[in-house]
Amino acid sequence: MTPAYTPAGDGYLHQAPDLHIANRLLLPQIARILAGHPGVRDDPRIFEIGFGTGISADWLQHRGYDITAVDPSASGLALAREHFAHLRLHPGSGYDDLAGHYGHFPCVLSMEVIEHLYDPRRFAARAFDLLAPGGLLILTTPYHGYWKNLALALTGRMDAHFTALWDHGHIKFWSATTLRQLLGEAGFRDICIHRVGRIPALARSMIAVARRPFAPPETRRASHGQGHQDADATAPQ
Repeated sequence: MTPAYTPAGDGYLHQAPDLHIANRLLLPQIARILAGHPGVRDDPRIFEIGFGTGISADWLQHRGYDITAVDPSASGLALAREHFAHLRLHPGSGYDDLAGHYGHFPCVLSMEVIEHLYDPRRFAARAFDLLAPGGLLILTTPYHGYWKNLALALTGRMDAHFTALWDHGHIKFWSATTLRQLLGEAGFRDICIHRVGRIPALARSMIAVARRPFAPPETRRASHGQGHQDADATAPQ
């Protein structure tokens, strides 16, 4: 997890690398998604936007994936390079021209980052540009929806959950609907939302899986509203 991207300064102090509960919930699901995608099986390169302390990149690297990653946090980069010197980790943010600098990848991964961002549309556009045609985006963020918000209100946990007192904390609170809309606007197709942790209506997080189409931009703009899926859309959002 990374801080809100700012023009200068760090401001976000990372602790020693450890698989916190979000990683433990999300990474096995992500591994299953990756294993089912032929393009990633044939070319196991993954670009991670927002590596935090490098723990997720290391987890995936040990499972045969070739990771390149960026993060804007100087403290996170220092910790990651101290503990995971074998990884290709670089300073940078999801707002940068990453495709221009690093080229194209069969998969782009971003875990628990987009909820920190002031400009998620720019982030989504940069992620789209990073992908080769047919490439896979895997993006995770905390889940929000009607029943979860109602449960938070009824149990008196709204202030704790949506706290304004967490320095460099969450500033965007995504539902499956808003996340799907963001990715569709950016040109992604075959958007599927997987809710993770607890029961679907009270899910802890969600994994958006989407594809950069092979079609030219004109066709993509005309058709990007089609082909959306929700992996567990039985509950209201």
